[in-house]
Amino acid sequence: MSHLEPQDILQTAEGVLQKSGQYLASQAKEGPEISSQKIDQFQTIAYDYAWLASTLFVAKALSTYAEKKSGFEKQLASLFLAETISEFSNKIGPHPNEFGLSLKLLSETLWQEEIGIFLSSQLNQKSYAQIAQTFRESGGTDDYGLDENHQMFRETFRKFADERVRPLVEKVHREDLLIPQEIIDGLRELGCFGLSMPERYGGFQNDLRPDNTGMVVVTEELSHGSLGIAGSLITRPEILSKALLKGGTEEQKKKWLPLLASGEKMCAVAVTEPDYGSDVASMKVVATPKNGGWLLNGVKTWCTFAGYADTLMVLARTDSDLSKRHRGLSLFIAEKPRFDGHSFQYNQPEGGHIEGKAIPTIGYRGMHSFEVSFENYLVSNENLIGGEKGLGQGFYLQMEGFAGGRLQTAARALGVMQAAFESALRYSNERKVFGKPIFEYGLTQWKLVRMAALVQASRQATYHAARLMDEGKGLMEASLVKFYASKVSEWVTREAMQIHGGYGYAEEYPVSRYFVDARVFSLFEGAEEVLALRVIAPSLLKRYL
Repeated sequence: MSHLEPQDILQTAEGVLQKSGQYLASQAKEGPEISSQKIDQFQTIAYDYAWLASTLFVAKALSTYAEKKSGFEKQLASLFLAETISEFSNKIGPHPNEFGLSLKLLSETLWQEEIGIFLSSQLNQKSYAQIAQTFRESGGTDDYGLDENHQMFRETFRKFADERVRPLVEKVHREDLLIPQEIIDGLRELGCFGLSMPERYGGFQNDLRPDNTGMVVVTEELSHGSLGIAGSLITRPEILSKALLKGGTEEQKKKWLPLLASGEKMCAVAVTEPDYGSDVASMKVVATPKNGGWLLNGVKTWCTFAGYADTLMVLARTDSDLSKRHRGLSLFIAEKPRFDGHSFQYNQPEGGHIEGKAIPTIGYRGMHSFEVSFENYLVSNENLIGGEKGLGQGFYLQMEGFAGGRLQTAARALGVMQAAFESALRYSNERKVFGKPIFEYGLTQWKLVRMAALVQASRQATYHAARLMDEGKGLMEASLVKFYASKVSEWVTREAMQIHGGYGYAEEYPVSRYFVDARVFSLFEGAEEVLALRVIAPSLLKRYL
């Protein structure tokens, strides 16, 4: 057996990634900066580099968590580390020179004999079978590593999801209905919308000690019940509140944050445009000054909850000089009446017009995602976030908001993955094929153990990122966990569906909903490719300049 400890193996892999990062930074450097255009010349390598960085971050978080554990948790962490190192080697091995690495370096690090022995000791049928039998008896891990306060959050919102959300979710999903009002009212009563806001503005967070873990835990448990009618409700208030806290005037904070925290005002986010997607810097929706305010003109798309919401966070161009790109954007709060259904329109007394139409989607149903058009739609001066100082700061303020949104997306993925895993474990013990439960087959055990590892690793990394954000850090880590959890959630829900066989394809079982819901995670809050190539890779490579 290898005498290398998990931390030794992680440090070895991190050293290899650092060497690669130094090389890629030299290739992407343009003057004193990292150039996105130069990164585009080696996109596939940059994407893999971002992915490997996320896998190591997640593996380190799980290993750190498991250091204080024993038995099952330690076994799961060792197995996950072995899978991570194996994937790391497989990504780099075929073309190390493109990562700036040599075969000699790899033979002395990732390919050294002791790491090979460690991988062999973990990645075998016996190892997977032992772990599978352990959680068959226990129903999987119920140890999330939470303190007493956060555990209470978890139990409270798990109960709400089980009793109030689950009885309604299938009808909403199959008929593409709006979130039932009783869900919104129930979450409002629990103070759900104020989880990420300071106490001085009507929220639950201690003014001196932020607590993003509470928001993560609540989001995870609500998403365990339903992504569409529960788990995503607090994402938009989270994004707007973070932008306000970062750059809003004190008057704006005092007015809007208590309204958002209480749920009196419901929020939607209007950033994406039909022709530009995640290319925020090229957006063309304009805001022109007039009549003591600003007139919005143009079209936004994928504005989730825009019909029901009475508050829209709108990113618009306030500087006509397109060469300024993201530096010419500002952020506004546009108000409108609430509407049910799949379409709406409203004429302002001042003559402005707004209308929206829901975009049919395969999953993520309950909130409806709209294409929204503005025609001379008036927004008052007081709703320009940051006031005069906010002009040209919209890109940076919405990025601050999206950091919290990305962390929440990881939490939403956790809830959906956990629900899928539990369904697969339960069904594998009930369904018999060729005379025995399908759980007894080695391939099923491999799938279930890998699901458990992916979920727990994603969870511990998300909690770690939340704690970093409490300290005013963690923006990069939030992107890493969003990238990772979103991607692996597709595998977890796909295999849960596969374990159900033909029934997995039927609406009779919720596992089919988990699968179509999970597909959205890699698309919203920063599409996977844009997140990797425009956020993660440049930020990581910048450290080596």
